[in-house]
Amino acid sequence: MSLPTIEELASQLEAVSGAAEVSPDAPLQHIADVDSLDLMEWLYGFQNQYPHIPADESLFADLDDTTTLRDVYAKIVDLAPAQA
Repeated sequence: MSLPTIEELASQLEAVSGAAEVSPDAPLQHIADVDSLDLMEWLYGFQNQYPHIPADESLFADLDDTTTLRDVYAKIVDLAPAQA
């Protein structure tokens, strides 16, 4: 199974939240129109689309004013099983 790109994840979060733009390097808590419910909805969609990656709400456990989508993506990459 493939791993999504960070741009794909940003587009998915834009679609869920209605945000005009989600930059991978913008702190998540400072992106207009993105809130914790949007992140959980995005996570639910991610889990359904990529069931081989054991992602859960712990992706956001240490979310603070500096956490970006790129930080979350790094956690996803670490969770993804190695490709054969």
